[in-house]
Amino acid sequence: MLIKIINSLLILFVVYMGFKQGWAMLTGKPEMLNMFGKWHFSNRGIFIFGIVTLLSAVLILFPQTFVFGNFLMATTILFIICLQLSVRDLKGAAIEVPFFLMNLVIIYLQYPLQNQTK
Repeated sequence: MLIKIINSLLILFVVYMGFKQGWAMLTGKPEMLNMFGKWHFSNRGIFIFGIVTLLSAVLILFPQTFVFGNFLMATTILFIICLQLSVRDLKGAAIEVPFFLMNLVIIYLQYPLQNQTK
């Protein structure tokens, strides 16, 4: 029971962060434009990346798309880690690693509100 509560809290946090970061990309917040600008992303590219981030957060909420949503979010985070490393920003990459690992842990712990019939 405790693991389901912890997993639920992790999911809520990941979804919140997905919405927060995705919305920041969609609305063109200066910090997002600055971060993606160093990788030569256009405003349209940042906008599309924001849509993908928001979509992954929404997909995590439903049991049918839970794994795909987590996989999609983990993929976008891994992509950002690779971009950070491509410009030799170890601190930026290190900041993303816990968020990447959270998605993997959530996938491992599975959807918390589904009946377990094993």
